[in-house]
Amino acid sequence: MAAARFCLCLCLFLFLSLLRLPRDAFAAGPGSGRGPGDGMNVLFIIVDDLRPVLGCYGDKLVKSPNIDQLASQSIVFSNAYAQQAVCAPSRVSFLTGRRPDTTRLYDFYSYWRVHAGNYSTMPQYFKENGYVTLSVGKVFHPGVSSNYSDDYPYSWSIPPFHPSAEKHENDKTCRGEDGKLYVNLVCPVDVTEMPGGTLPDIQSTEEAIHLLNIMKTNRQKFFLAVGYHKPHIPLRYPQEFLKLYPLENITLAPDPWVPKKLPSVAYNPWMDIRQRDDVEALNVSFPYGPLPDDFQRQIRQSYYAAVSYLDVQIGLLLNALDNVGLSNNTIVVFTADHGWSLGEHGEWAKYSNFDVATRVPLMFYVPGMTTSPVSQGARVFPYRDPFSHTGGSAPQGQIENVVELVSLFSTLADLAGLQVPPACPEMSFGVVLCTEGTSLVRYFNVSERMVEEGKEGYDDTDRCLKEEPFAFSQYPRPADTPQWNSDKPKLKDIRIMGYSMRTIDYRYTVWVQFDPSNFSANFEDVHAGELYMMENDPNQDYNIYNNTSHALMALK
Repeated sequence: MAAARFCLCLCLFLFLSLLRLPRDAFAAGPGSGRGPGDGMNVLFIIVDDLRPVLGCYGDKLVKSPNIDQLASQSIVFSNAYAQQAVCAPSRVSFLTGRRPDTTRLYDFYSYWRVHAGNYSTMPQYFKENGYVTLSVGKVFHPGVSSNYSDDYPYSWSIPPFHPSAEKHENDKTCRGEDGKLYVNLVCPVDVTEMPGGTLPDIQSTEEAIHLLNIMKTNRQKFFLAVGYHKPHIPLRYPQEFLKLYPLENITLAPDPWVPKKLPSVAYNPWMDIRQRDDVEALNVSFPYGPLPDDFQRQIRQSYYAAVSYLDVQIGLLLNALDNVGLSNNTIVVFTADHGWSLGEHGEWAKYSNFDVATRVPLMFYVPGMTTSPVSQGARVFPYRDPFSHTGGSAPQGQIENVVELVSLFSTLADLAGLQVPPACPEMSFGVVLCTEGTSLVRYFNVSERMVEEGKEGYDDTDRCLKEEPFAFSQYPRPADTPQWNSDKPKLKDIRIMGYSMRTIDYRYTVWVQFDPSNFSANFEDVHAGELYMMENDPNQDYNIYNNTSHALMALK
């Protein structure tokens, strides 16, 4: 224990300097160019706003039998973290393999190839190595941040598919108790009454299955990315999924209060939630006014229902992979762009550095590596109906080490047998192909015993940094106190950046002065700090930054 505490002190002391180290300190060098999935296809499933409320992550309430089944054939990472808890910056980060400070995207309003550097993307790299690359649904964030084209033609072999129902996501389609239609947060619907009689994720599944059938016929290696909208707000899903979650079974968050020692800069006032008709009608005070308990339960109920609706779509997609006979030679990756607060710390949505906003599910299915070799035509992913399926599926292997989504690029290249992109130099704005992440393949054959041993004491600083994995996340703010634009400040309005380091033992965050004109953080001007010890504060409710010597050491 003393050695572990010693390592904590050292790591805290080095935190600020770590953020300014050359990025090749964190990234592995080029791989051998041959991986366990050499020559395999890739099915990359990205979900929007999904925290790990899944059976395979130990959630006892959720019905997620199809994702759990995927986990039972996969290596599952229990502590995977996004680099920024908002859609566009997170997606650009893991699709380019670079951190937000390198993509220079903290909002939604710039295209990295123009704004920062002409960086190669993960799908672009696969395309340049002989793959047909295909995008369905929300993969890149649409709009300016992907050049209004989802980065086509750089990243994709054909124009990306977006479901026609997508444009109705924020229309008045939610029927209230008075029979009128509203733009609500909580939005169970009769799908037959929706525009076109469908929902975006249903259309995305249908298109992805169509493309799988074409790929089977063409017999070309493919990289197919499928991006699902739910459980992103509005929580709009087929109303029958409510039956899975009786309201009397729904509890409040374990910590629905605003922590007393939470710095005001760290709080997100969930403005996008407040602007929904059903929330606006509650007249909740800004910024800390809590939602009524019964409405909190409704939000949590609908989030779970949306997850089960999502699980059905993934079950249909994976079952189709079986149907076309490609489960034996396709790597499947499942993750989310970030999490979502469900009332913890009195917060909703994402927009923070807490685990509920940054922690995501992450799993890799690699035939012959995470499972025994799969024979041609064998069924790996038979569809499971969440309304009738009982019992869970344990992951094939569970890795406790802290990892980052910025490592996805290197990991997938490594698994597919491609040359792993080189580590980025300290200044990489002019470097087209490099990565700031590290391949996670090194963890795939590590037993849980070895992982547990890796948590024990450290002899020196070098061992501490090498053997204790950590994840960096960050979030911008316009001011020290909650503002109307605190959740999503535009670049020109950013004045403070919160840099957060998560290890298996603690989360440490400093909020420092930031200059948007030159993208520079001033670590000599610290506005606030947070330190949470996970062993006795797993929900990160008790900030000990100001009553411990660790923080003072870090700032020396």
